[in-house]
Amino acid sequence: MPALLPVETDPGAPATLRVAAAADPARWAAEQRDPLRAFVTEHGALMIRGLDLRDASGVTAVVRELTDAPVTEREAFTSRQIYSEGVYSSAKWPPNQPMCMHHELSYATEFPGLMLFACLDPPEEGGATCVADAAAVLGALPPELTDRFEREGWLLTRSYNDEIGATVADAFGTDDREAVESYCRANAIEFAWQPDGGLRTRQRRSAVVHHPVTGLRCWFNQIAFLNEWTMAPEVREYLIEEYGADGLPFNTCYGNGDPVTEDIVDLLNKTYDAHTVRRPWQAGDLLIVDNIRTAHSREAFQGPRDVVVAMADPVRTKDCAPDSGRAVA
Repeated sequence: MPALLPVETDPGAPATLRVAAAADPARWAAEQRDPLRAFVTEHGALMIRGLDLRDASGVTAVVRELTDAPVTEREAFTSRQIYSEGVYSSAKWPPNQPMCMHHELSYATEFPGLMLFACLDPPEEGGATCVADAAAVLGALPPELTDRFEREGWLLTRSYNDEIGATVADAFGTDDREAVESYCRANAIEFAWQPDGGLRTRQRRSAVVHHPVTGLRCWFNQIAFLNEWTMAPEVREYLIEEYGADGLPFNTCYGNGDPVTEDIVDLLNKTYDAHTVRRPWQAGDLLIVDNIRTAHSREAFQGPRDVVVAMADPVRTKDCAPDSGRAVA
């Protein structure tokens, strides 16, 4: 098995492996699979530069060699184009608004252990997929705050309608009420249909989990990203005026239902910022991210940006407890 080539560890940037363009990137990925995966498990993320990925089918071939099983996205917040099972376009999020640090599907009972991002067309400005070490973020947050979230978990509330955000069909892959209700019951999601046909849901999840391989305690959630105070002020004000405070497309609370205040959201985002590393995209780049060990975000950008996203290797951890937010056997 070939050894992994020397990895660059520049300050402020994710670890990067520079390779010569391969005639068959999928074959190269198959040959390097074990050292690549071992590095990402130990360090959390790795950017591969020079692989010369050019289209979604080429990305899919590489993903299939590097991962064990695809993850089908459920409970999505925006629509995506589907290229193949587990391989999607980037989330449709306004280019002028950043996507704050988060762990993909950390509000679900099953989520991807690996995320892979491949840049086919870099933006003119901004648009980097940034990463942050979740174990380091946990260690930097005030213990009294993380202790509370570890005891109580966090609560996600969502309101679905056909006017803003993801529709029921976007999130659940169907608009059949019985199928949606069956999914919710199977995944510990409280639900209530509204008189106008909309749907509201509540789900409690763990805020801190142990990595299933390394055992590291990681800050694993979307408390800040999906909170009302992370929205642009004018967007938040409009949504509350239009739909009411209880009708926001999404919001987060402490596990007991207490609101997460603006100062706490600000603290979480500033802590992420202090641990964020980035490297601007170049065409053909591949970024591999351990979704539990490492949070990711997307900068605002200008110009076209084509980044293919793959979700793989489903994980259910013992301490991602849907009913209590605490470890379970």
